[in-house]
Amino acid sequence: MAEELKLIDTKDKTIQYQSLLPQIEGLLNGEDDLIANLANVSAALKQTFNFFWVGFYLVKDQELVLGPFQGPIACTRISFGKGVCGTAWKQQEIIIVDNVDEFPGHIACSSLSKSEIVVPVRKNGIIVAVLDIDSDEQAQFDETDARFLEQIVKLINF
Repeated sequence: MAEELKLIDTKDKTIQYQSLLPQIEGLLNGEDDLIANLANVSAALKQTFNFFWVGFYLVKDQELVLGPFQGPIACTRISFGKGVCGTAWKQQEIIIVDNVDEFPGHIACSSLSKSEIVVPVRKNGIIVAVLDIDSDEQAQFDETDARFLEQIVKLINF
């Protein structure tokens, strides 16, 4: 597949995700380089939804370390149980935050971030990374995002 997204002109994010899923699958098909795949997934999500920040944090030596991302400079390392990313890792579940200023212990990598979703990525049942997406608007994420983003991270071969 050519490295070009076909964007759907609609505000319906279910339709956007349904269009994006097979395109991401095509990008990942046949490519076994993890960094390249994480970079392309980040770019595809950013380009499709114009999120403020999209990226991956990889579990390394009991902390999350910044991986491929799209957006402004980010925090490099996040401890287990700290911030939204570390909490999602600890709780082993997707976390949606409508207003990051109200999340206890939120790590403000950027003051422009207003809402966030973090999706754990598993390999053989163990969390090996998290997909972190920030918006510069409050209450940007919902169960639709959670459902489709979980499907997207399952496509990545860790």
